Amino acid sequence: MKIAVSYLKSKNSLAQTIKEIDQTSADYIHVDLMDGLFVPEKNIDLKNLTTVLKNHQKPLDIHLMVENPLLYIDSLRLLSPDYITFQIEIANVSACINKIKEHQIKVGLALKPSTNITSVLPYLNQIDSILVMSVEPGKGGQQFNESVIPKITELRKLQEKYPFTIHIDGGINEESIKKIPQVDLVVSGSFVCMADNYEKQIERLRCK
Repeated sequence: MKIAVSYLKSKNSLAQTIKEIDQTSADYIHVDLMDGLFVPEKNIDLKNLTTVLKNHQKPLDIHLMVENPLLYIDSLRLLSPDYITFQIEIANVSACINKIKEHQIKVGLALKPSTNITSVLPYLNQIDSILVMSVEPGKGGQQFNESVIPKITELRKLQEKYPFTIHIDGGINEESIKKIPQVDLVVSGSFVCMADNYEKQIERLRCK
């Protein structure tokens, strides 16, 4: 199981948080971007993001919680992310998949807790990962929603036919991670970034 660390909720500055994540054994820096439309919060500042991430060492896992990812993909590709993931609930899913693939970036589809697995079925031949949201998207520090666990079981069955990876994001800590042993990657935010020692928290996740 790989670990991505989100800096969405941290007690340090953005630049310091990213620097500290970079010094850990985490597999990815998870970049949550919000437009104030798909979710109430807004934090998209591509100029500042480029500045704070210009010297990053770890691969980037970008999650777009926005109404129209097409507005951002061309700019975000300049950061050379491994993944760009966007929400399945938007209108132009196929166009966004194609745009990301044009840049040879892995494509992920994210699902809100209430969104059914059937929504991703038409795209399984085209994508690289599915991100199960175990909280409502847009705010860090929420509690893990156990109602999404059956989705993991359904996705594992689909993995027998399609080569995507299963990611999960929301309320991931040393207890909730024990409930989802079948996922390929977890995103943990406040559990890591609200602590004094990031690496110690990551080790606690790995020792689930």
